[in-house]
Formats: sequence, structure tokens, C-alpha cells
Amino acid sequence: MKKIKNLFMLAAIAMATNTASAQMEKTVMVGGAAMYPSKNIVENAVNSKDHTTLVAAVKAAGLVETLQSAGPFTVFAPTNKAFNKLPKGTVETLLKAENKKMLQTVLTYHVVAGKLSAADLVAKIKAGGGKATLKTVAGPNLTLSLKGKKIQITDTSGGKSYVTIADVNQSNGVIHVVNAVLVPKS
Repeated sequence: MKKIKNLFMLAAIAMATNTASAQMEKTVMVGGAAMYPSKNIVENAVNSKDHTTLVAAVKAAGLVETLQSAGPFTVFAPTNKAFNKLPKGTVETLLKAENKKMLQTVLTYHVVAGKLSAADLVAKIKAGGGKATLKTVAGPNLTLSLKGKKIQITDTSGGKSYVTIADVNQSNGVIHVVNAVLVPKS
């Protein structure tokens, strides 16, 4: 009888430990799916119904392995609606095999080395007197500023995007969901 009681106690402790672990992992909902900090950027992004175009582009560009690596990365992740704002035919053209290099440039223009939270970005903006410049993995810079409480990102082409969901933590960095595709000046 004592062995059965001990087994129940062990089972209860194991269940409590698993529940506590799940609660410690603070998820953010993006595109109808929970984004888990224990998963990498790609593992989470594939579950977001709002990022199917981005995921298809990452696959077509051959960047899956890179975005699954240790990083850390800060990714400004455009939604499907953001891609839909581009001129008609742009996405289809970028996804063609012969345009892989151009697609890689556009996608890596949304990535900054290191893990920068929204608080880090705001601190950089304030330290810069209202603007912060971030060097992207693609090379060209992004300029960040605040519009009210929103983080605005301006690309080298003059396009503007806003962070709509901040601080989606990943095992290899952080995602900030944005509402427009950033385009480097060609």
C-alpha cells in the first residue's frame, strides 16, 4: 500500500513539474498559433496562418537552415497582408528560382544580428535623439523611430512599417511582427 501511495505522489510531482514548465514558457499568439520561446524562428513561424507567404519565401530563398541556427537574430516579420501591399506580381516574381539572390536580399533586410527586444529598440531610439539605425544582415540600414507608442521602421527606399506585435521570443532570437515589407534601395 505504501508503494502505491509513493507512486501516486511521484506521479503528482511529475504532473506538477510539467505544468509549471509549460506555464513558465510564456507564449505569444501570432496568426492564431502560440509561439513558444523554446522553439526556433522557423519552428514557430510555420504555425502562424498570418506568415504563410513569409515561410514560403524563406524556403524558396534557402534560408530555413540559417534561421534555425543558434543566432541570435531579431526578425521583423511581415504578415501576408504586408506582402499583399506590394505591387501585383512582386511576390510571384521574387519566388522564381532565377530571383533567389534578390529574394535573399529582401528577406535578410528584415533581419538584424543579435536579440533586440522592443524595450531595447525604444532605448536605442531615445539614445539616438528620436532615431536609431540598425544594420541588417543584408547590409543596408533600417531607421527606427517612435510614432506615439508604436515603433516605426523606415527602409532605405523611404517605405514605412510598424511593429504590430512585439517581443515574440524564440530560442534563437526574437520576432517583431510588422505590417509592411521592408525594401532596400536598389
